[in-house]
Amino acid sequence: MIIKGKVHKFGNDINTDDIISAKYLVSTDAGELGSHCMEAIKPDFVKNVQLGDIIVAGKNFGCGSSREHAPLAIKGCGIAAVIAPSFAAIFYRNAINIGLPFLESLEVGQISDGDELEIDLAEGVIKNITKDQTYKTQPFPEFLQELVSKGGLMNYIKNQLSAIS
Repeated sequence: MIIKGKVHKFGNDINTDDIISAKYLVSTDAGELGSHCMEAIKPDFVKNVQLGDIIVAGKNFGCGSSREHAPLAIKGCGIAAVIAPSFAAIFYRNAINIGLPFLESLEVGQISDGDELEIDLAEGVIKNITKDQTYKTQPFPEFLQELVSKGGLMNYIKNQLSAIS
């Protein structure tokens, strides 16, 4: 699976309240949540996102509460993947559940806001097209790639159940 998009860069310790403010948690609609993604720390973020873009952030991305709304808002605004040196453990689970790919890379410091990246999830390769650089990361497991391609865990399960009926 290949993802190609423009980088939106953030710092360390981006928490779930930064990603989606608590006042919007009355909705579970990805599009509605996505329309408010990151507005507390970067008010014009959503206006600058194109479908398929990529968030690159510092360490401990997704820390804070265990709400699934945070990765849902990220995916709902059009972001196709998140790259950071480390993620909060609960963010892993929630991102998997909704089918949002995430990659750990210690080389995020070499990536700038606005760079164009191409990510090969299967190979674990991040190409910075803007800077003509390549960074290695762990390949995204095949099973998780399938979850992403199906739109998340619930859609994957529905698909599996319909295959056996």
